[in-house]
Amino acid sequence: MITATEPRVTLDGRYTVSQTCLALGIHRNTLQRYTEQGLIKCGLRRETARKFYLGRDIIKFWRAQI
Repeated sequence: MITATEPRVTLDGRYTVSQTCLALGIHRNTLQRYTEQGLIKCGLRRETARKFYLGRDIIKFWRAQI
């Protein structure tokens, strides 16, 4: 279940999968499922091909769930 309090993130900040899960209070598998369903957008770092989430997308997703 997603946290009841709004995540404390900066709108232009980039957050790793772990940081995003911690901010939203969900498991990484749940975040992966939400990403695959298109409920939250992610980007890929060019150098490492790792996913990241923007703070504004985290807030937008959280507000849509409440």
